[in-house]
Amino acid sequence: MGIFDIYLLEALLNGVLLGGVFALLALGLNLVFGVIDVVWICYVELIMLGMYGMYFLYIVYHVPFAFAAIVCIGGVGVLGVILHVLVIQPLLGTAPINQLLATGGVLFLLQSAATVAFGIDFRNLGIRLPILDIAEMFISYARLLAFGVALLGMVALYLFLSRSYTGTAIRAIAQDRQIMPLMGVDTRRIYLITSAIGGALAGLASCLLVLQYDVQPFVGLTFGPITFLICVLGGLGNMIGGFVAAFLFAEIISVAGLYLDLEWGYVFAFGFFVVLMFIRPQGLLARRS
Repeated sequence: MGIFDIYLLEALLNGVLLGGVFALLALGLNLVFGVIDVVWICYVELIMLGMYGMYFLYIVYHVPFAFAAIVCIGGVGVLGVILHVLVIQPLLGTAPINQLLATGGVLFLLQSAATVAFGIDFRNLGIRLPILDIAEMFISYARLLAFGVALLGMVALYLFLSRSYTGTAIRAIAQDRQIMPLMGVDTRRIYLITSAIGGALAGLASCLLVLQYDVQPFVGLTFGPITFLICVLGGLGNMIGGFVAAFLFAEIISVAGLYLDLEWGYVFAFGFFVVLMFIRPQGLLARRS
């Protein structure tokens, strides 16, 4: 195998690993939209708070990483419930633009609050994971770990949705919100559980991302646009479509970054999104009405 082929193979493999993280980011947002029919514009700001939580627990209070991760996943899950109760629930049944404006307002509120509370300094955990050398290819151990944990998280969510009574109720409400209350399903309870799971997935993503990125109040700007575009491209509310779109975006970014640079990778990914919106404006695997 030539050097050129090794570099390309390395880029493709890194694209797969990056796609796993992208898929996890989009999973929680798609779950919330599919069930509650509301887009959390501020979703990535919950991830930012989770990353700050990991930083303070691990660096300041010297909590072991695994225990800190459990606390952050649960804590961000609680934040998801609070967001639903205080912001989303009063706006259910109103025009979608009201919900978008409200969650957008929460986005700026959380960014501003984090700036005041933590400043604009870049902070990191100081954990330096090794780079794996496999057949002359260099693979980030942090990204490999993130991919593995993200995959486990997605499998766990799939099993919960397909094997449990509550999961079945969540899927049923996602398919028909009007008929399920008539069948005795407590939609308010299901919405709260869904918001908690969506928040917990954001918490899990924060634990994985903090191993690779510095945390600062505007870190959401790094992941927010790409996460939202992945959800739209896959079909809002379609978790399988989001999974496929995440890997498409990741491969475009990784391969384009090999031949040009990372910024051009994002340019090509966004251009790919614009073209696909002309071809399939409803998304790659949008749900049929």
